[in-house]
Amino acid sequence: MTRAKHPKKEVEAALRHAESQGWRVEMAKGSGHAWGRIYCPCNDKECRCGEFCVSSVWSTPKSPGNHANAIRRIVDNCLHQHE
Repeated sequence: MTRAKHPKKEVEAALRHAESQGWRVEMAKGSGHAWGRIYCPCNDKECRCGEFCVSSVWSTPKSPGNHANAIRRIVDNCLHQHE
């Protein structure tokens, strides 16, 4: 099943980058500010104490470019990315 595109093109590009690295992107089920979440494929507690294994993706970030950069940074700095 394909997921819906994020409305901000910069964030959508960052989500595609995350998916290309094996991360799972899921849409949020409830209402709120989160558009969805990204999940590390390893979900290892040793990876920064699990802090970056799950991250929220905002639906209307104040700065889409900064939010996209933050998503890329989370994906690229994952402990398992460099193995």
